[in-house]
Amino acid sequence: MQFVDSCLADAQDQQMWRDLMAAIQYLWRHLLAEQDREEGLAQERAESVLLNLQWRRIDVPDAVRERVLSSTDMDELGTWLERSYQVSDA
Repeated sequence: MQFVDSCLADAQDQQMWRDLMAAIQYLWRHLLAEQDREEGLAQERAESVLLNLQWRRIDVPDAVRERVLSSTDMDELGTWLERSYQVSDA
C-alpha cells in the first residue's frame, strides 16, 4: 500500500488511493469483527447447552461435548439449548 502511494506523483491521485485503501481496511475490519462476534455467540450458546446439562446432572460423553463445542450453527445450538431443559440424557 505504501509503495503504491509513494509511486503516485499527483497529490490528488495519492489522496484517492488513501481513501480507497481506508475504505477497504474498514470493510475488512468490520467483516472480521462481525465474524468474531458470531463465533463468540455460538461459543456462548454451546457452553450454555453443556452447562445446563451439567446442572441437571446429565452425563455428557466426550463425543457429544466435542460436537456441541464445534458447532457454529446458531439454529442447531438453539435447538440443543431448548432440548437441554427436557432431555434425560445427552
